[in-house]
Amino acid sequence: MEQLLATHGLPALFCMSFLAATLVPIGSEWLLVTLLLKHHDPTLAVGVATAGNFLGACTTYAVGMWGGPFLVRKVLRIDAATERRAEGLYARYGSWSLLFSWLPVIGDPLCLMGGILRTGFGRFSLLVASGKLARYAFIAWATVEGM
Repeated sequence: MEQLLATHGLPALFCMSFLAATLVPIGSEWLLVTLLLKHHDPTLAVGVATAGNFLGACTTYAVGMWGGPFLVRKVLRIDAATERRAEGLYARYGSWSLLFSWLPVIGDPLCLMGGILRTGFGRFSLLVASGKLARYAFIAWATVEGM
């Protein structure tokens, strides 16, 4: 499977990065490293990975925005008191937490909460894209320096 993905290069990186930013539990960093080791252009690879990951995060945001009430009540079974407490935490730490949307485990729920709690899309985009770009740029830098 790894060889198949590596032979498809940047389109595979885009797809893996997109899926990694949804609730699908996969990672895309390994494919970025593999492509860089095969001498793909680092700037282009980071751009493709960031674009795919950002668009995946936007999908999760949209699910939160339009499916929020259903998700909160029916799927997650969150009661009103817990929902108010979550809204209070989000109000306190605010949308700045979206800078950490690149982190494993908590990143996707942060994007989902951004949609549920109606964070403005411009603010969401700036914070999420910045965090994801920084992550992929660091991975690319470390890989290229290590070669």
